[in-house]
Amino acid sequence: MNKMVRQLLPFATLALIVCILWALKPESFLTAENILNVLSRSSVNGIIAMGMTAVIISAGIDLSVGSMMALCGMVGAYVMLAIGGTIPGTGAMFIGSVVAMAVGSLCGFLNGTLITRLKLPPFIVTLGTMSAFRGISYVMNDGMMYDVPSYTYLGSGDVLGIPVCVLVCAVIVSAAFFILRYTRLGRYTYAVGSNREAAFHAGVNVNLTLVAIYALTGLAVGIAAMIATSRTVSAQPTAGISLELDIIASVVIGGASLSGGRGTVSGTIVGTLLISFLRNGCTLLGISTNIQLIVIGAIIIGAVALDQMARSRAEAGRAS
Repeated sequence: MNKMVRQLLPFATLALIVCILWALKPESFLTAENILNVLSRSSVNGIIAMGMTAVIISAGIDLSVGSMMALCGMVGAYVMLAIGGTIPGTGAMFIGSVVAMAVGSLCGFLNGTLITRLKLPPFIVTLGTMSAFRGISYVMNDGMMYDVPSYTYLGSGDVLGIPVCVLVCAVIVSAAFFILRYTRLGRYTYAVGSNREAAFHAGVNVNLTLVAIYALTGLAVGIAAMIATSRTVSAQPTAGISLELDIIASVVIGGASLSGGRGTVSGTIVGTLLISFLRNGCTLLGISTNIQLIVIGAIIIGAVALDQMARSRAEAGRAS
């Protein structure tokens, strides 16, 4: 498949889905209110997907992001309530948010360290930590949620009519774009994903690069966790269940290769919006969430199949 066609395919698919849903629901789909709602709802996924983009470019995977989000939210809310009481003040909420982000970074650091030091596949490590993080979330408050009724700004606040969560997502997206495009860490991420051995012999500190990638992904999860907590004014140990499905789907649909070495921030944003608009449109049309899961699963398989076809043709072309 032509490289340009492969890059434009996610954009074309998004445009097609938007046009179809607009035709089916012209009175409610492309309204300012609904667009802001979709952007707001997709902000959590978009933030985490920025970290996952780097992880997948490095030829890794992180299955623990959903459980990690629950853990970060629970710890952040616990700190807020411990410092500020039943209705925490601004100071307590700020400290709780920072602690939640630190916990996310620590969880990501743990993932990266286990992968690099124990020489274990990312799939196995993050599958294990997915279970461990979820278990800690349940143990913290005997499976009950933490209510933080005053923690609303990140989830429902706005600046000049634009939701705060959308602005936070825009900042994270900009930072991810800058890191992957213009920094040494970004260059090393692509190099490690393309050929780890070659990157090592070229002087890249592969282990440090991977640990940094997973730690930054954890930081992104911590930020997203506090937006999710603020949105529901509660931290729930069940938060983020199956979230990794949507996140990985967003990155793969956006053109990243599960084999590593390829992926872009813009593609991931398109993939995230595609899934968000698809879910939103299905809801407006009264289609059940079960059907939505089937559709998204089919899209993932199709995206991976296209990637494999492109790789096979590229390898055949080089061989000839």
